Amino acid sequence: MIINNYIEQMNNYGSQNLPFLFIINFDGTEGIVVKLEETMPNQILYKIDGNKNYSDDISKIEINLAKYPESYEKYLEKFNTIYQHLHYGNSYLINLTCQTKIDINLSLEEIFYFAKAKYKLLIRDKLVCFSPECFINIIDNKIYTYPMKGTISTKIPNALQIILEDEKELAEHNTIVDLLRNDLAIISENVRVNKFRYPSYIKTKDYELIQLSSEICGQLPNNYTKNIGDIIAKILPAGSVTGAPKQKTVQIIKDSEAYNRNFYTGVFGIFQNGNIQSAVAIRYIEQIEGELYFKSGGGITINSNPKSEYQEMIDKIYVPIA
Repeated sequence: MIINNYIEQMNNYGSQNLPFLFIINFDGTEGIVVKLEETMPNQILYKIDGNKNYSDDISKIEINLAKYPESYEKYLEKFNTIYQHLHYGNSYLINLTCQTKIDINLSLEEIFYFAKAKYKLLIRDKLVCFSPECFINIIDNKIYTYPMKGTISTKIPNALQIILEDEKELAEHNTIVDLLRNDLAIISENVRVNKFRYPSYIKTKDYELIQLSSEICGQLPNNYTKNIGDIIAKILPAGSVTGAPKQKTVQIIKDSEAYNRNFYTGVFGIFQNGNIQSAVAIRYIEQIEGELYFKSGGGITINSNPKSEYQEMIDKIYVPIA
C-alpha cells in the first residue's frame, strides 16, 4: 500500500484529472496514493471537509480514556535539548512532540466513527486521526493554508483574552505565519495574509479548547494539476508542526524526540475537480505492537515554560466525543 514514488503518482493522476486520495508521512519519504473510486472502506476510511467514503457518524457513546504520559523529568530532558538550540539561534520555534500510551474502551474504528472532527482518517489496525487543522486547500487555482498555533482550555477564566495577549503565543504564531507565507511563495504568487489569529472552538468530553488560526492565500499557475505531487512535496513537512527555519528544525526534531512520528504530523487529502482539500495529521492515535499511543505536542520558543508545555502536551490527548 505504501509507495515511495507518490509524487510521480500524484502528478500522473493530476495530469489526467483523476480524483485521488493521498496520505504522506511526516518527513515526506513515504506516501499512499489511491484513486477515489478504488479506495477500499475495509482498508481506509476518510472524511475530509465533508467528503467521505462511509455512512453517517455515530453520535453518542461513553468514553473512558486513561493517559500514561512520560514523566516530567524525561520530558524536561528533551525540552532542555530543544531549548539549547533555541538559545544558540539554531531555530526560532521547534515543535516538540511525544507519544503517550493510552487505554481506551473503543477500537480504532469506533474512535473514527464517534469522533467529531472536520478531517478524519482511519487506516485499519494501524492508526486513526481526527484533525481540526487544514494543511492546504486549492480552489480555482488559489492555494490557501490556515496555520493553527496557540491552544488554551476554556476551563481557564477569560481564556480567549489570555491567549490573545500572551506574548509567547503571539511570537509563535507570527513565526508560523511568516514560515507558511514563505512556503506558499515557493509555489505560488501574490501571497497574502487574509485573516490573522482568529479563534475556533473544539469540544472534548469535559471542556472546550480554543485554538487560534490565520488564513494565507496565493495564486497558482493554471496548469498546476500536472505537477501537483511536486507542489505538495515542496512545502512538506507542514510548517505548523515543525518550526523555523524548517530544514534545520526538522533535523533538531529527529535528533531530540527519540521516536518515529511516522504518519503523525504528515498530511492527507483528496484531489477532485481540479481542487484539493487536505489536513495535517494531528490528534492522532497509532497502534504499535498491540498497544495504543496518542501522539501530541506543541511549539517551543525561547519564552516557553517547560511545565506549561508538558501540560499542553497532556491536555491535547483527548477524543472529541460528545
